[in-house]
Amino acid sequence: MILKTKRLILRPVQRKDISDIVENINNIRVTRWLLVVPYPYARKDAGVWIKSQRKAEKEKPSERKNYQFGIELREESRVIGGIGLHKVDRVQGKAEVGYWLGQNYWRNGYGSEALKAMLDFAFKKLRLRKVEAGVFKGNPSSGKLLEKYGFRKEGLKRKACVCKADGRIRDEYMYGLLRNEYKPRRK
Repeated sequence: MILKTKRLILRPVQRKDISDIVENINNIRVTRWLLVVPYPYARKDAGVWIKSQRKAEKEKPSERKNYQFGIELREESRVIGGIGLHKVDRVQGKAEVGYWLGQNYWRNGYGSEALKAMLDFAFKKLRLRKVEAGVFKGNPSSGKLLEKYGFRKEGLKRKACVCKADGRIRDEYMYGLLRNEYKPRRK
């Protein structure tokens, strides 16, 4: 499955993307905000991510729990980040969204563009009623990105997560967005 925007292609990552993935995510300034991504991040870690995507792609659509995409910048034809829906629950009609971008690509609107494509997919294609997101306390940029699309801060889970990259125990803000609250923005 491939999702396209004006500047991006959201697509499954492939072995040819390993160098781009490692170059962009092997940075503690990126990984300290991610729950399950190790630091340092090696080629074998990228291989594990690719393998998990391949496994998910083989699942029946009605049973699929994860949709992960590499974020390819069209003008460079390289993967600059990742985004996905996790814990997709069709009975409850909800999922969690997660995303990351390489530091060199921050503050260019790529995260916003990728998130819009993912929310359109979640609400229009999968017909989910709610998308949730967790944001570590201390990462206001991620919270602001979610709020741009109508997400609401629903609470704080104290000392809820151990960040794999640095081993720190972190508080996590929980955000939620209902389909009828979604505010698609034009870029």
